[in-house]
Amino acid sequence: MRLAVLDGDRAAVVTDTDVHDVTDLLPTAAGPYGGPWLPWLENGGTAAQLRELDLSRAQTRPLASAVLRAPLPRPGKIVAAPVNYLDHKAEMHEQKTIAEYGVFLKANTSVIGPGERVELPYTDKRTDQEGELAIVIGRTARNIPAERALDVVFGYTGLLDISVRSTEDRSTRKSFDTFTPLGPWIVTADEVGDPDALPLRCWVDGELRQQTSTAELIFPVAELVAYASSVMTLHPGDVIATGTPAGVGPLAHGSSIRLEIGRIGTLEVGVTAEHATAYADRPGAHLDTRMVRR
Repeated sequence: MRLAVLDGDRAAVVTDTDVHDVTDLLPTAAGPYGGPWLPWLENGGTAAQLRELDLSRAQTRPLASAVLRAPLPRPGKIVAAPVNYLDHKAEMHEQKTIAEYGVFLKANTSVIGPGERVELPYTDKRTDQEGELAIVIGRTARNIPAERALDVVFGYTGLLDISVRSTEDRSTRKSFDTFTPLGPWIVTADEVGDPDALPLRCWVDGELRQQTSTAELIFPVAELVAYASSVMTLHPGDVIATGTPAGVGPLAHGSSIRLEIGRIGTLEVGVTAEHATAYADRPGAHLDTRMVRR
C-alpha cells in the first residue's frame, strides 16, 4: 500500500487513480509535528492492519488533483549513509566509503514534501542534489543482524539529500531547512519486494543526472539497517537514507528536481535562492578572522 499525507495532516491511502482519506479510520491522531503516520507507526501500525481498512468508508478524491505533503513531516530521526555507491566515491574523489565513515544524522526539521521548494542558503557556494532510496523503520531495533534486518522495515520512499559543498561537516551541510525532500508517499515493504533491485533516476531541469540500480549499493539495505542499529536504537518512523550514486550537480534558482524510483514513485520539488546570502555573511563567519589574528 501507499501511504500519503494531505493538507491538514490528513492520512491517506493511495491507489492507482485515487486518494482515500483514512484519517478517521485510524486508531491514532496526527501528532504535533510528525504528521498522522508517525504516531500510527509508533503505536505499532502494520501493513496488515492497513489492508483491513474499508476504503469505501473513506472520502475519496482523484490522485491527479490531490496535493500531497511529506509522508513523514518530521521523522524521529534521519540516518544517512555517505559514499554508499562506488561511482559516487570516484566522482567525489573520496578515499573512503561508508565502511570507514559510518553513518551521520540529518536534522529532521529539514524535511519538505512534493511540490515544495529547496531553499539555497548561499549565493557563492555550490549546492547539489543527491537522489536516494529511503528506508522507513517500522519496529524498534537494536543490534539486529542483517539476516533479520528487513523484518523491521515498514516501507520505502524517495529522498533528496541536498548538500552544500562547504567546509562544515556532513550533518551541517545537509541539515538546512528544506534540505530533505521526502515522498511522494511511503510504499509498504510487501509491495516493494527486493529493495536491492530498484532502478533510480534523477533529473534536474529535465537533464538526466543520476541513473543506477540499488543493486549497486556498497552496503545493501539489510546490511545498512543492521549497521545503523549497531550504532543507535532505531524506532518506528525513523528514516534511513541509503546514499546517492554518481551524477550529483549544482542547483540554481528556479531549478526543478525530479527523482524517480521503481516501485516507489516520483518526487518533484523546486529550488529557490530568494533568501540566499554570501557565505562570508553567515553567522559566526567573522569569528574565523578574529581567531586567525590571535
